[in-house]
Amino acid sequence: MVVSGVVGLVLGVALYATRPGNLFSNRLVFGVIGLLVNIIRPIPFVIFLLAVGPLQRLVIGTTLGTNAVTFAIALAAGFAVARIVEQSLVGVDPGVVEAARSMGASRSAILFGVVVREGLGPLVLGYTFIFVGIVDMSAQAGLVGGGGLGDYAIQYGSQQYDWGVVYAALVAIVAIVVIGQFLGNRLARAVMRR
Repeated sequence: MVVSGVVGLVLGVALYATRPGNLFSNRLVFGVIGLLVNIIRPIPFVIFLLAVGPLQRLVIGTTLGTNAVTFAIALAAGFAVARIVEQSLVGVDPGVVEAARSMGASRSAILFGVVVREGLGPLVLGYTFIFVGIVDMSAQAGLVGGGGLGDYAIQYGSQQYDWGVVYAALVAIVAIVVIGQFLGNRLARAVMRR
């Protein structure tokens, strides 16, 4: 979550800032990052796990296990976070940006001091959404020995024909998601009140 959050934040802020007519307008950078996000984001995670295999082998040394799966999740979620960050920042009132410009604020100060701060509530909700997605990805990681509840449900539940284990894993995953969503909603509400 941390790695994908940082990677996605950097890419998402870059997408927002380099949009045509925006603070650091650059069609080439915007186009390249946007194309990468549009290619990687819609790939189903199970297929992405297979497709990213050569890169996993190069960086991690293997395509199986927890480290390889963590790398794949961070990469896939990072591109999803990028689009959520961009959309959250695009929703910031342009009047606030213009007011900061008229007061003589630098482009960097406007981007980080105004736009990112104003978009913080939607960003928290977006990160909450991604948290749920990462829980889903980590459960799918059990298919390639990635550990976690998905691996537990497959090894000790499905393969042993013990459906009680499968349902226990299911309840645990739902509980994690519900708690994460609840905390994310509370944090977003607190941020938006300030």
